[in-house]
Amino acid sequence: MQLSLFNQEPPQAFEQQTWFQELLESLGIQRKSGWPDDFGSAIRGWIMPQSRPRTLSLFSGGGGLDIAFRDAGFEIVEMVEIDPRYSKTLQRNFANHSKVTCQDIHDYLPDPVMAIDFIIGGPPCQSFSAAGRRAAGVSGTNDPRGTLFQEYVRILHVLQPKGFLFENVYGITGAQQGEAWREIQTAFKEAGYTLFFKLLDAADYGVPQHRERLFIIGLKEGQFLFPCPTHGPDSPGKETYYSAGEAVYTADTTDKSGDIGGRYGGLFNTIPPGLNYSFYTKEMGHPSPVFSWRSKFSDFLYKADPERPVRTIKAQGGQYTGPFSWDNRVFTVPELKRLQTFPDDYVIVGGRQVSIEQIGNSVPPQIGRILALSILDQVIGVNLPFTMHYLPKEKMLGFRQRKRALTEHYAQKARVAIAKLQSSHRFGVITDNTTLSRVTFTRFLGEDFSWSQEKHYNSTKIDLDFQADQQAWNITAHHVEQNNGASPSFFIQVTPVMEANWPLKTTAVQLCGTQLDTVLFTGLWKAFEEKIVEISGIADLVQLCGYYQYHAKIKAQLQFENYHQNHSIWRIIQLITQGVGVGQQIESQKLAFLWECDYSSLMDYLVELKNIGFEVRSHKTNPQISLGDYLIPYIFPTFTPKSVQRRKSLREHHAK
Repeated sequence: MQLSLFNQEPPQAFEQQTWFQELLESLGIQRKSGWPDDFGSAIRGWIMPQSRPRTLSLFSGGGGLDIAFRDAGFEIVEMVEIDPRYSKTLQRNFANHSKVTCQDIHDYLPDPVMAIDFIIGGPPCQSFSAAGRRAAGVSGTNDPRGTLFQEYVRILHVLQPKGFLFENVYGITGAQQGEAWREIQTAFKEAGYTLFFKLLDAADYGVPQHRERLFIIGLKEGQFLFPCPTHGPDSPGKETYYSAGEAVYTADTTDKSGDIGGRYGGLFNTIPPGLNYSFYTKEMGHPSPVFSWRSKFSDFLYKADPERPVRTIKAQGGQYTGPFSWDNRVFTVPELKRLQTFPDDYVIVGGRQVSIEQIGNSVPPQIGRILALSILDQVIGVNLPFTMHYLPKEKMLGFRQRKRALTEHYAQKARVAIAKLQSSHRFGVITDNTTLSRVTFTRFLGEDFSWSQEKHYNSTKIDLDFQADQQAWNITAHHVEQNNGASPSFFIQVTPVMEANWPLKTTAVQLCGTQLDTVLFTGLWKAFEEKIVEISGIADLVQLCGYYQYHAKIKAQLQFENYHQNHSIWRIIQLITQGVGVGQQIESQKLAFLWECDYSSLMDYLVELKNIGFEVRSHKTNPQISLGDYLIPYIFPTFTPKSVQRRKSLREHHAK
């Protein structure tokens, strides 16, 4: 076994040559675009142990870990994957040497006499992920996907291999105040394994992508040290990162598309490489903000920086989910494979979106190769053609601390870009309200909360009147069968919390409904949002208000004419519009008290609010919300046809 501990100060011998350069030299390859493919091929040629470690792969996905361990000389005996689409990729690339089992892990029963030396794999991580946290916390082991580790442990009990590698998001350690992490550790230890774990960034191991994941090595016997980074400031000799530009330089771009297009395509072109939608926020210094700070996921309109590794590639996303190329286009699948260090000749079966899912859900093979080599060296006892360098047990890597410097780097980059745009007068200018005359228009509100100029199935026609000057915007809504001069039945007065942050260049906004009708109520907010986008360029109402976890930037008052609403739904709408019971998780009995309604009627009111377009979250829609609590993020209806929450039910469905 060849061990070398790399402490705070690198040994003198490493100052002239980095460890990564030593690796390449010993394998006879060079650093160039696509070098991880050469690295994988080279170690396959060097490392051919007489007795290849027999390995079982669980939750195999697109095969990232399997590529890594195969290259390092492990024999992948069987691969277990539930998704038939992903299994086709595994069949295409591994069928000649490995058994591919497309089966739910709960139903998988390994043969007890199957000799297995090692198990690799990481269960789906959504219940511990950053996306889950942003939705309102982490569901962890309360989500069925969060208990898949128990199936992993069950198989360990049956096969009793020498060890295993388990990979997951770092959020697993903090979920449920650490309870889930303690449960996972206990289960693995009770199966007879000593655990060694560390949070690693893939970029530190030669992947052109910052991807932080928790790696757990479990061993029946012996000790394990994690390998030193091959790249970055923590690596022996401080090898420079493998950048995104370097990685994709020679990648196939035959299928590259044109501009991003769509509603935000024009914005994307001016975002500097390395930044995202936040370039268009007030906090970043933009004089014509479109978005509110932290109101979107970090990969929304994210443009990769060719001089650095990209941010984590996501498996799922919408039209504006990055990373996008600095050439103002989507990356091709071959380019994404390079950014994930999948071999060029590895065939991913399926269309573009299915391919991205498989890439984004996989462990990047290059970090997997370094880990596999360290297991060969320390656990299997294979003589490697190079010296492995290891981190002391308590050594903390510095990639998380370096994030602050990287944030400042891009903030400065934004300031420079904004200054250039200002000097060239390329910013959009808010329309002068004094030039706006009275405008009447017709819109159709769909049952799915679509807002359109065209009539669609089950949509309701709404006639609107819009007047604006420097004092106020006035929007009046009425149904077509009504008299256009009817007296308003309700008013919503919208004003800024702080006038200095009010981007509409007017004192206030008044929304008027000519009859007490929830369709008109929702339609008025939709019309207001339409005018916000049209006149100010702000993306939507949420951006004007700000993300709900921060202090709201607007406030509103709902008033009625000649109507005593007392305990009707309108009384609750009035309180919500004022912010009562909004923006925080509230226990159901307290919510009924705040809304002055009978507790027994609360669920009916919540369902009715949802039918009007208000987002209502509960333990049933978001398991991370405590049972009996509710969350209404905003004082206005926010549903659109694409809203995920719109399709979730608040009520429990009981079998008859």
